[in-house]
Parts: sequence; structure tokens; C-alpha cells
Amino acid sequence: MAKKTTLDIKKMVENRLGDEQWRYIYDREKEELRIEGKESQKGMSVSLNSAVAKYEADGEAAFEELIYYVKEALSAMHSETVFLEEQIRPVIRATSFPTEKEEGNPFVTSEHTAETRIYYAIDSEKTYQLIDEKLLIKSGYTVEQIHSIALFNLRKLPIQVKEDIVADNTFYFVRTNDGYDASRVLSSSFLKEIQSKVEGELLIGIPHGDVLILADIRNNIGYDIMAQMNMSFFASGKVPITSLSFAYENEKLMPIFILGKQKKR
Repeated sequence: MAKKTTLDIKKMVENRLGDEQWRYIYDREKEELRIEGKESQKGMSVSLNSAVAKYEADGEAAFEELIYYVKEALSAMHSETVFLEEQIRPVIRATSFPTEKEEGNPFVTSEHTAETRIYYAIDSEKTYQLIDEKLLIKSGYTVEQIHSIALFNLRKLPIQVKEDIVADNTFYFVRTNDGYDASRVLSSSFLKEIQSKVEGELLIGIPHGDVLILADIRNNIGYDIMAQMNMSFFASGKVPITSLSFAYENEKLMPIFILGKQKKR
């Protein structure tokens, strides 16, 4: 497979999407391609460096995935959004994630931890759209109502858990692949269920949006394994959140730092 450059990916994206509806703005310094509607001027930016790296790793499949997400995102921006209560979901993101959809139009969020923040999404069959303040006002809901509805809908989602034992430590992985795996950390009933099984210390990892790790740590090796596991998932995730682990105490998440069999709160 021939290697691709950022300019190759840029041209491939432009050829696939066409120029009838979209305008392309290339930032050579940042190696980003902004795609926006010619009339609306609404759009998004694509990191060409990241696209090249993923193409080298996964070939055409990576490019097709990029095109899919770009089309879905642009479609969501350029369609009239109407939603029902059952479509509202909570979404966990890093605190470094953008807080505004556009200037003067913040996303609706709630505090979670020092590392993470709760956003809210309107779920559709293929993708979801984050709820912003303009959409909130249009819906007639309050932030508190959106939060309650989102958590209620989260509890109705099935949870698939895979269990693995490494060096006498038990790890539980939530990978349902529905876009809300990390969000399961907001399900207090699920966390209590896992906690009831734990014999050591319960640690929780939220490395990226499509996985949640819960660990019953029973020895020092377990802390190292958890740290390495979180970092590996964090580095490979499409939507990285945090490589830190959390202790779960009194129904609260407390970030901890694990350094060579030592942990620091």
C-alpha cells in the first residue's frame, strides 16, 4: 500500500464530498482541512496528520470511516433538529473537549470530575448530536431536566461486561459499542453492583468514549496493570478522555496517580 501524504488525504476528501455544496479551507500550518457549507458557513475541521496516521495503520477502512463521520457531522449541522425524550443520552468527555459548538453557543454540560465533564446528546440510529444552549432553549427543557432524562435513558441501555483475571486482579470491561460505554460510569446502580463483588480496591478507568474499565485491585501489580491498560486504551481511542484511574469511594470518583506500584490521590 502506497503511503499517503496530508495533501493526498485532502484531495481524497474533496473528491469524495464534491464541491457543489461544500467549501474547503486548507490551513497549511496546522495541517487541517475545514469543510463548510457554502451558504450556511457551518462546518468542521479535519486533522490531516491524524487521518494520514490512521490510513497508514488501517488503509482504506480508515478513510471510509473518516468520510462516514464527516458526512454524519455535516448532515447534523445542516438539518433541523427535533428530538424526543427517549433520544437524550449523557456523554462523558475530557475537560479539554470544546465547550462551545460555535462562538456564543455553548454546549449544555454538567460537572463530573476534575478530568471529565458530562455533555448531553440527541441519539439517532447512526450518530448523535451534542445539545447546545440554542437547542436547549428551543426544546423547552432545563439543564436539570435534560440531566435527569439522560440518566434515566442510560439506565435502560443494556450493559455487556467482559471479565478478565490478571495476576489475581479482576478486570471488568464494558464495550457495548453503542457510543455510550464511558457514560456507564454515571450509572450508580451498575457501579454498586460491581462494588459488591470487589474484595480489594475498586478502581475505574475512562480512557476513551467506547470503553469503561472497572478493576478489583488486590495487590501492587494490579495498580501497574491498571495504569498501563488505561494508557494503552487512551492512546488508541477515537475519542480519548483520560489516562488517569479513579478510586470509587462513597459513590464519588477520586482521581489517583499510579507511579510504579504506588498510588497518590
